[in-house]
Amino acid sequence: MEHLTNSELEIMETMWKMNRPLSRSEIIELTPNRTWKKSSIHILINKMLEKEVIKVDGFVRTNKNYGRTYASLITKDDYIVSTFDKIKTSYFDSKSSAVTSIFAALIQDKDINDELLDELQQMIERRKQKKK
Repeated sequence: MEHLTNSELEIMETMWKMNRPLSRSEIIELTPNRTWKKSSIHILINKMLEKEVIKVDGFVRTNKNYGRTYASLITKDDYIVSTFDKIKTSYFDSKSSAVTSIFAALIQDKDINDELLDELQQMIERRKQKKK
């Protein structure tokens, strides 16, 4: 999976949040704190289509015209896993050192509370059970 620019990621976040196909005008409207200009939406959408992270999903009537709607081809989790895989291969000698380092960084984060630690522990236990 190709890396997304910050602007493309802002669009994907909106698409993931809404969880439905969106038109260009909806994307602009639903991304009020965007770092990109409204006029850049065409370029960004075309790049994302080229990267195959979104697809044309249909058409919607806007005033007298019809516009395309776009849907995500990837989930947020898939993108995070792909990014993590790239980090593992780029910055670490082995998978185990990457996982250990990243996990250590996560659990040392001051924003991680006991509830989240419990959830992580449950995820580890479920994974162990899967392997049996």
